[in-house]
Amino acid sequence: MMLTAADTSALFEMPFNDLIYRAQSVHRQHFDPNAVQLSTLLSVKTGGCSEDCGYCSQSARFRTDVQDQPLLSLDEVMKAAKAAKAKGATRFCMGAAWRGPKEKDLKPVLAMINAVRDLGMETCATLGVLRPGQAEQLSAAGLDFYNHNLDTAREYYPKIVHTHPYEDRLNTLKQVRQAGIKVCCGGIIGMGESRAHRAGLIAELASLDPPPESVPINKLVHIPGTPLADAPPLDPIEFVRTLAVARITMPHAVIRLSAGRTGMSDALQALCFLAGANSIFYGEKLLTTPNPRVDGDQALFAKLGLRPMTPGSSASRL
Repeated sequence: MMLTAADTSALFEMPFNDLIYRAQSVHRQHFDPNAVQLSTLLSVKTGGCSEDCGYCSQSARFRTDVQDQPLLSLDEVMKAAKAAKAKGATRFCMGAAWRGPKEKDLKPVLAMINAVRDLGMETCATLGVLRPGQAEQLSAAGLDFYNHNLDTAREYYPKIVHTHPYEDRLNTLKQVRQAGIKVCCGGIIGMGESRAHRAGLIAELASLDPPPESVPINKLVHIPGTPLADAPPLDPIEFVRTLAVARITMPHAVIRLSAGRTGMSDALQALCFLAGANSIFYGEKLLTTPNPRVDGDQALFAKLGLRPMTPGSSASRL
């Protein structure tokens, strides 16, 4: 269904209680309301990226604390994947700081995907813009999901990224779909955008044909040295509203509460789950930024009566 920014803006303008009630009602129609999918994210190639995404610590154009590191070995990746599985993660995501993979880079990543899949975990990769034929290679290796975020609304995007256009992102998503890989695609909230831009992002995501199976909603992490280090703080309730609108407009998607959780109280995260979030990144680190400790997440789950989704149960009920 093609949604417009006007459609999603109307949802943003609902009274908060009505919006949350509607989002939770939609969530319960399609998912177990007390089950949360656990993913672990590993940076398999860190730093040195040629692009200038204004939020990213891994750009070679910015002076951050992140150091350029080579591609991890298969043994290193497998050690991390086995540890993630032992702690309860059912999906293992691998990220590389490239504009897009060269053929020589892709081959070892294909071996990683195949090996992680053999552990019985869902596999996800975020490698940047794909070249023709690469999505098919990823599919043949057993990749379940490819992550490539739109980041923000089309009209706000030029304020955040200057080195590659919005259409490059859409073209990569199209290649992924054609190769039979599920799409993981979301955005980052709190980059100085307006509510209208947030509505535009959600409308763009929901209008993909079909919509993404997995939608990460990230809260900007203010990283020193990046252009967005001093972006104004986002009102927490506005972040919850964004999750709720994503849930209503993409009822079958797993909505992931992603980056930024270290700055969220238990109460705020509880509101996010009430708004329809049903996935988190699990483990002490995302690509380069901190993430809540595993024991902290386990305590939060116990407090809220939440439980991890079992493998294979992350799909919508319908």
